[in-house]
Amino acid sequence: MEPPAAYNGGLNYTYLFTDSSTWTAIWNSVVLVAGVLAASIVFGTIIALLLNNDFPGRNIARLMAIAPFFVMSPVAALIWKNLLLDPVSGLAGWLMTLAGLKPIAWFSVYPMLSIVVIYSWRWIPFATLILLTALQSLDTDQLEAARMDGAKGFARLRYIVLPHLGRPISIVVMLESIFMLSAFAVIYTTTNGGPGDATTTLTYMIFIRALNDFSIGSASAAGVFAIVLANILAFFLIRAVSRTLQA
Repeated sequence: MEPPAAYNGGLNYTYLFTDSSTWTAIWNSVVLVAGVLAASIVFGTIIALLLNNDFPGRNIARLMAIAPFFVMSPVAALIWKNLLLDPVSGLAGWLMTLAGLKPIAWFSVYPMLSIVVIYSWRWIPFATLILLTALQSLDTDQLEAARMDGAKGFARLRYIVLPHLGRPISIVVMLESIFMLSAFAVIYTTTNGGPGDATTTLTYMIFIRALNDFSIGSASAAGVFAIVLANILAFFLIRAVSRTLQA
């Protein structure tokens, strides 16, 4: 590489934190993590509660609900990009046409929402698996006693079931946050960080600067910052999980 690498003090970090695209990438990362976590916890809890009931075909339903987690990220991205969200040949476009609506180019009009949906589709099954396992260990005698005391379904859910799910939800938040901070494959396969920098996360920004722009110094500084940020997040998440487990 020309010119040869040379020590420049903290100029790489100065450039990193004075570049507006860095803060955009950080904000996009926060939106992605928060969106996927919210969808995983809400829908994962609902699906786990439904699958915890006894009904015909329950084992098949459980398998189908958990299966998306085992689909590789590039494959999931291609399925959603070409088969589901494509405005011309996708299922969503066909359904909107049947309803008399104009199909939407989701990855152009709502790029971050599309990325959140794809990652949520992959990670909701993980949350469902963890929460369903936790529901299996819930003391049924406690639920039966509450039912006999006149507690309605919502009251049992609020005061017995959800508190019981506090620990597994903390674990889901910790693990998914760590994995989502390194989210890359879906963004690379669908939007390439665009339009503009609408879906450029911190991880994808490092990729662009290192392998597209060959700005190795700037990419290295961003990588160090990403490591520090991930460790700070992991520290607080692990402490929160530890307090939950000790409670």
